[in-house]
Amino acid sequence: MNLYFDKKLADGYTSQSQKIRVLTENWVGNQIYCPNCGHLDIDKYPNNKAVGDFFCSNCKEDYELKSKKENVGNKIVDGAYRTMIERLQSSNNPNFFLLNYDLQNFDVLNFLVIPKHFFVPDIIEERKPLSPTARRAGWIGCNILLQSIPQTGKIFFVKNRQVEPKEKVLTEWQKTLFLREEKEVSAKGWLLDIMNCVEKLGRKEFSLDEVYAFENFLSRKHPENKHIKDKIRQQLQVLRDKNYLEFLGGGKYKIR
Repeated sequence: MNLYFDKKLADGYTSQSQKIRVLTENWVGNQIYCPNCGHLDIDKYPNNKAVGDFFCSNCKEDYELKSKKENVGNKIVDGAYRTMIERLQSSNNPNFFLLNYDLQNFDVLNFLVIPKHFFVPDIIEERKPLSPTARRAGWIGCNILLQSIPQTGKIFFVKNRQVEPKEKVLTEWQKTLFLREEKEVSAKGWLLDIMNCVEKLGRKEFSLDEVYAFENFLSRKHPENKHIKDKIRQQLQVLRDKNYLEFLGGGKYKIR
């Protein structure tokens, strides 16, 4: 995988944003394979296509590309808040490619995909409406909160300029596809919350009691639920049944 942009493609463009769009879209089209099926060619949609920027002609997965200079950070600026929330409820919500670049060297620092099944309303932050004097007065945009997405939902093709093996990318993608089976947003949100809690423990093996330590946090997030410990056990069992976790016995679990 070549991590450098084809700088010649930016000749003739005066707008910095246009230059970046041309360079990053060309790089993705030439270097990136589909993480769902491994197909080598990712095709570009016509500009301003509502469903996304790229698609896989083999498995029909859609991808939207977001590019950021220097650090990946904790947020991605996205489009209209209402449109984003509506897309979460639809079947054509795209997966997200995030490209982090160095403009001095014209190369890729990080490139990752966030599968669409990690998108729930909790990770979408509503921005303040544009001021009355703005061209689009009152328009409300949104941010995608990267820190609210479990690490398993951030699958790197390139990390700190190091290319990850294709087999690893494909395996990590397949590992969480079970989340697509959960159509109810609130139920999926619970699974993601537990996955986040487990990740915060910082190790592969953990105990049920350690996850119980998040009871207060989960109670604040789900005030309607009065049986948090029961819910924790239930969600751990679901993750076990989906082969995301392995039950070791004696209240011990392991991330597969």
